[in-house]
Amino acid sequence: MTTIHAARPPLAERVLSRRVREVPPSGIRRFFDIAATMTDVISLGIGEPDFDSPPQIIEAGVRSLRAGRTHYTSNYGTMELRRVLVDHLERRYGVRYDPAREVLITVGASEALDLAMRATIDPGDEVVIHEPSYVAYAPAVTFSGGSVNWVSTRLEDDFALDPAAVELAITPRTKALFLGYPCNPTGAVLPPDVLDEIARIAERHDLLVISDEIYDRLAYGDYRHRAFSALPGMRERTILLGGFSKAYAMTGWRVGFLCAPAAMLEGIVKVHQYGIMSAPTVAQDAALQALTSAEPDVERMLSAYDRRRRLLVGGLNDLGLRTFEPRGAFYAFPQITSTGLDSETFVERLLTEEHVACVPGGAFGPSGEGHVRMCYATSEDKLREALVRIGRFVARVREQAGASARA
Repeated sequence: MTTIHAARPPLAERVLSRRVREVPPSGIRRFFDIAATMTDVISLGIGEPDFDSPPQIIEAGVRSLRAGRTHYTSNYGTMELRRVLVDHLERRYGVRYDPAREVLITVGASEALDLAMRATIDPGDEVVIHEPSYVAYAPAVTFSGGSVNWVSTRLEDDFALDPAAVELAITPRTKALFLGYPCNPTGAVLPPDVLDEIARIAERHDLLVISDEIYDRLAYGDYRHRAFSALPGMRERTILLGGFSKAYAMTGWRVGFLCAPAAMLEGIVKVHQYGIMSAPTVAQDAALQALTSAEPDVERMLSAYDRRRRLLVGGLNDLGLRTFEPRGAFYAFPQITSTGLDSETFVERLLTEEHVACVPGGAFGPSGEGHVRMCYATSEDKLREALVRIGRFVARVREQAGASARA
């Protein structure tokens, strides 16, 4: 006798977890898959330095391999790197960690983010996050079983975070505040008075603060970054995330770090040791070299980013694409509503018509709609050519809109 089964969804749809199915694909990648099939594309999209790692960092990695350092390290990372990192953070920000019990070397800041969420967030917990913000923040909460309470920021306020709005987003189920400053995608930073007020809010509501400070060294003008854990009373309630990818041009090495009070880190390490074991040994040796010798290289790259920042932001404003002055990271976030196009259409047409790749602002949250993210970690010559192409595209779109209005 033949058994008749009712129609069922494909196996993949049935076995993937609800959490995974509910998280959309990254809004950053789709247009770069298209760009990869094209020639003569100027990419203002992927957020990584166009510089190679400084030569002494590369040589340190080579020496590490030749010395046979191809084995696991401690789950926490090499003690040499942790000690130097602790001294670095104290020297720059005045916050001191115990290298033996309060510092974890991770596979990039991305793993640090994942660890912080999975180790602290239970199903039903809420995390308050500002937006626009980096695309991985909300999925990390979702994969941990939590939910996000969003706090919007606006161009009219230079994408500054309003502490009053943060407090309004807090409910009895809120466990943590998440901060990502300097901000990807806007380039916004947190002024001292805002930082201080957010610290008071965290204390008032007894909240954990997870602070992603991967762009801490990319700060411009008179802005000076302050580590959130260095604020009065915040060290014991803050998980500090950082890494070497952006400031030291080490994205491919995949090495980051997480600092937290010992009682918290003990739990965080459990997630790390069962999932990862330890960060790559050669990358840790290279990171040690970065901290001990690459400060001149950081300053050189920062100066280049600053010149590019001013070139791109000034050029976009001259084209009538309103762009506020980013004070950190390496992104501009122009408003494109004057073209009459939504963000996705603007990005798709700019790519297909003028071969310039950027990212729709809506990929970073609802407040990003009407904007696009442009990364200026590329050469000044390419930025100038990109501005020519963008100007040509914007003029054509406006001319077409005018012709339609007259018809």
